[in-house]
Amino acid sequence: MKVLFLYTELAEYFFSCVNACLKKSNAEVHIVCYPVNKEAPFSFSFLDNLKTYERNQYTAKSLLDLAEKISPDIIYCSGWVDKEYLSVCEKFRKKTPIIVGFDGKWNGSLKQRLGAFFKEFTINQYFSHCWIPGNPQMEFAKRLGFNEKNILRGFYSCDYNYFHNSYLSSMEVKKNNFPHRFIFVGRYYEFKGIRDLWQAFSEVSEELPNDWELWCLGTGDILPVEHSKIKHFGFVQPKDMAKYISETGVFILPSHFEPWGVVVHEFASAGFPLICSNEVGAASTFLKENENGFPFQSKNINELKSVIKKIISMPDEKLFQMGERSAEFASQITPEKWADTLLTLIKQ
Repeated sequence: MKVLFLYTELAEYFFSCVNACLKKSNAEVHIVCYPVNKEAPFSFSFLDNLKTYERNQYTAKSLLDLAEKISPDIIYCSGWVDKEYLSVCEKFRKKTPIIVGFDGKWNGSLKQRLGAFFKEFTINQYFSHCWIPGNPQMEFAKRLGFNEKNILRGFYSCDYNYFHNSYLSSMEVKKNNFPHRFIFVGRYYEFKGIRDLWQAFSEVSEELPNDWELWCLGTGDILPVEHSKIKHFGFVQPKDMAKYISETGVFILPSHFEPWGVVVHEFASAGFPLICSNEVGAASTFLKENENGFPFQSKNINELKSVIKKIISMPDEKLFQMGERSAEFASQITPEKWADTLLTLIKQ
């Protein structure tokens, strides 16, 4: 049983899914991928039966030769931008299930409408199935011509066991002494809404005196703001995240653009109340308003301030209960369920 992934940038959460697949089967997994992003320099450890190949080392011909040598039973392709990836998909389309993955939502743009109109000559020429994160991508998938039976969900899963175990190990401490610290994990880019968060938190700190802090984990092209209650920790490897999970209480993701956001799943699994902008796709699965957190309108700093004040004004007991609800919602998607989806399709 051989699987070929034609991938973009690797992330640690993807390997948790691949490893679950390897543990459940005797599959042989091959991954062609782009270099690791410098703003998210993950370090990976591979199980046996997994081989990786650097995308920039292959021409169109040598990539096709590699695929033919592997002779996969199924191919997954990240989107449709890489023309040489598409050549491989077209070559195997009639004899092998070809899955395309994307996280974009339907917005009715001219580009999307043209793609949907010419789907017979583009999408359907290369792919038999699509694998999307969740409901926000469903309309786009259908407009691209995929039958619902060929639309797979739950492609993005965090390393659920790691983050859930972090929740279990810190649960008693938080129940007795809930940490008054918000946490943001993401790149320091404009589209992440990081400036909005810093402004909102700073203004709330002045308007409503409190003992809460904001911890920020990440790097990017925006310089860290200086504030006595805002701390910056740079990029943190997932394996080192447990320390920060145990010492913080509420997760915030204020993105202006976030088709999904696996980090939301990570902190739901870790038992955190959630604050997410309405642009965060993963909130559709993991955030239920008033049950385990609060949504707010992206770029609306006053709304963000309002939900921060709600959290600050809540009893610790209520915040802990909201975290428990997050942990319940997080189990909807796991690497094991991801592996079952892939293996079931191969067997079919």
